[in-house]
Amino acid sequence: MLRATLLSIALGASSALGAGWNFVQNGTSGVLALEAIIVSPTLAIFFDRASNDPLMINNNPAWGALWNLETNTASPLLVVSDTFCASGGFLSNGTMVSVGGHIPAITAAVDGRMAIRIFEPCADPAGLNCTLFEDPETLHMEETRWYPSSLRTFDGSLMIVGGIHERTPFYNTDPVNNFEFFPPKDGGVPRPSEFLQRSLPANLFPRVFGLPDGKVLMIAGNQTIIYDIEKNTETILPDIPNGVTVTNPFDGSATLLPLSPPLYTPEVLVCGGTTTSTLIQPANLSSQDPATDQCSRMTITPEGIKKGWQVEHMLEARIMPELLLLPNGEVLIVNGAQTGYAAFDTVPDPVGFQSNADHPAFTPSLYSPDLPLGQRISNKQMPTTDIARVYHSTASLTPNGNILIAGSNPNGQVVNGTGEFHTEFRVEYLNPPFMSEARPVLSNVPSKIAFNNHFTIDIDIPRNLKASSIKVALMDLGFSSHAFHSSSRLVFLDAVLSSNRKSLTIMSPPNNRVYPPGPAFIFVTIDDVTSKGERVMVGNGLPPPVADQGVKLPSLF
Repeated sequence: MLRATLLSIALGASSALGAGWNFVQNGTSGVLALEAIIVSPTLAIFFDRASNDPLMINNNPAWGALWNLETNTASPLLVVSDTFCASGGFLSNGTMVSVGGHIPAITAAVDGRMAIRIFEPCADPAGLNCTLFEDPETLHMEETRWYPSSLRTFDGSLMIVGGIHERTPFYNTDPVNNFEFFPPKDGGVPRPSEFLQRSLPANLFPRVFGLPDGKVLMIAGNQTIIYDIEKNTETILPDIPNGVTVTNPFDGSATLLPLSPPLYTPEVLVCGGTTTSTLIQPANLSSQDPATDQCSRMTITPEGIKKGWQVEHMLEARIMPELLLLPNGEVLIVNGAQTGYAAFDTVPDPVGFQSNADHPAFTPSLYSPDLPLGQRISNKQMPTTDIARVYHSTASLTPNGNILIAGSNPNGQVVNGTGEFHTEFRVEYLNPPFMSEARPVLSNVPSKIAFNNHFTIDIDIPRNLKASSIKVALMDLGFSSHAFHSSSRLVFLDAVLSSNRKSLTIMSPPNNRVYPPGPAFIFVTIDDVTSKGERVMVGNGLPPPVADQGVKLPSLF
């Protein structure tokens, strides 16, 4: 029995017995993983609200933790301000920045609504001496923001979008209808947004994406725009079809599909949410109201916008789904519930303790963008978990190539026990089939790559792989919170395999708009078997704002 237990621990996240997709539960997160971001090849950060998590630091409950992807253990991270429902991402020099939060429930924390938290690149694989820097008096945003989104932009800075000033029970009734940047632009004065005003009241955690010409695609409520940072203008696009709303508290999810050379034509995929009217107050809603199974896809070019949204359907309705880009170009659909809403304790019939949602979606699906309409979504051979991942869940691709899944707490505080929708500390990994196979191994990968340049890496390809298909993916794994992965991105790179199958010569992205400057992971998929990711810095590695790098491509518009 002991030997079997040790074997299970050793296998952990990196592999699993038997072929096929499979879930492995390994370790506990210490703090609720309400937010998650991969910060090194071996470490993730989890953030929760400052409340009553079991992990302790300085004789107080911790609300931040470093998660070791190799040992599947959590260690407390000292956080000064309350990180409840914050956002974050990386800058061009590799610094991770966490922004926003809330008024704490415990005296150990300070108000996090204007917070800016800095996590510098950390070299120690176990996270020893890795710290989070905060100075609330001198380092802060211009606005109080709870439930904002963020995006790494083409100059390497972080764009911070929307949010709410004060906590309200359900809808955004105290909105922050503007954008600001870190480091600050415009003399620190936030930019007003007509789009955020129009998309009220269900527009928290807007879905924002950097287009390959540097403009920003934004989705909030059921509305969509293109925002031009340099001109401070917006272009209105078609609404999401059939009255579907996809931002909090009606969370669907969205992702920019992989960008491929030579044109890097952007397409966006939006899945889940609800058709419930935002005119209905939460007292008249139900945890049993059906979510939507709708996915909508649009090409973000003049021709694509003229054609509008293409509608398809998931295998089940989902509120709060996660859409994760995979290195082979597929999209994983995971987590969420089939009825109800995000937030907690606001509908008259909450489930379990305080959940506004019910009927968890336990089986993931795969979305294959290149297949014909009607054939793209499948859960064939996908496993089923028994752990509900509803409100306040997270998911992220890891450098190992599998998917880290954690969190779930549709309650105001930590709720212990085994009741339905209690606070979930168990961490799972969803392992693709290749985790139990011989995989390509990358080596001599440069630590920094310039734009519009060839570089060469060594590769060891298992003998059983013919190398008939080679995909090189450059990826930002994103900041996961509230069914969205801020800054998540995949750019495919052209590559040529040497005649002896020992090296790959790769062409980097043409410029800092196709891939915003900063950290990335390179994955190589050979015949649908994916390597581990190798971390690189893309661009000159300087702090933002950085000048344009590489070669200019024609504008989309």
